[in-house]
Amino acid sequence: MSLRLFKSLWGMEHLTYRESIRQIAAAGYDGVEAPVPSPEHAGEFIELLQEYKLAYIALIASTGQSLQQHKETFANGVNRAAALNPLLVISHSARDCMSDEEQSDFFRAAIHEQKAAGVSVGHETHRHRAMYTPWNTARLLELFPDLRITADFSHWCCVCESLLPDQGKAIRLASERTIHIHARVGYAQGPQVPHPAAPEYAVELKTHEDWWKHIFEIRKAGGYESTPVTPEYGPPGYMHTLPFTNQPVTDLWDTCLWMGNRLRTVLAN
Repeated sequence: MSLRLFKSLWGMEHLTYRESIRQIAAAGYDGVEAPVPSPEHAGEFIELLQEYKLAYIALIASTGQSLQQHKETFANGVNRAAALNPLLVISHSARDCMSDEEQSDFFRAAIHEQKAAGVSVGHETHRHRAMYTPWNTARLLELFPDLRITADFSHWCCVCESLLPDQGKAIRLASERTIHIHARVGYAQGPQVPHPAAPEYAVELKTHEDWWKHIFEIRKAGGYESTPVTPEYGPPGYMHTLPFTNQPVTDLWDTCLWMGNRLRTVLAN
């Protein structure tokens, strides 16, 4: 099974679509992960992806003050994304503060909408969202067999203030339902280490790599030909900065590139 490496446009917003996509293609990535472009820019965006032979993963989010608004914005987002024929859609879905019943109602509607749109959706394990903890994610996955996720376990490390030694069962279930990986290394006090190559975070790096390897093993056993992965390191304030100057402690592009090259070695088959 092969690795398909994607680069997020997060942190590249100062560049035009042409500049960012050209840079991503030149670096050897297989695709681009980005929010759904506005209607006036969608045509240009897709033409550039085709020109540089890059796949597309769409990012959407449900928003609003009520459950109904979250359901409606998800439906709108997934249909806008489907019109661009992405490899898959990543969704920041529902809210952590919703009740169990509200979250269940949301995902019941979401599964219906994504099936109708004809796209695969990986609901991300993200803070602030319904899948903000291993145990709540496990509850939802057990309730909805058709539910699939984008695995970003760095968020769980932050929320749980640990490398999740007591969450093996939930991680195994999440791994079985993963269709996309956000390969960012988190630690007990945050979702992003300053740099994954730093020796002081060797334990965190190995822990995350073991999780990613397990996902690959599951998907390989399931007959999948490839697995998409995004080294999704973020700019400040995900990235650490120096006090008083706000200068980033590492270069975002180089950090993602290091992680991508590492993934090609660690997850090679």
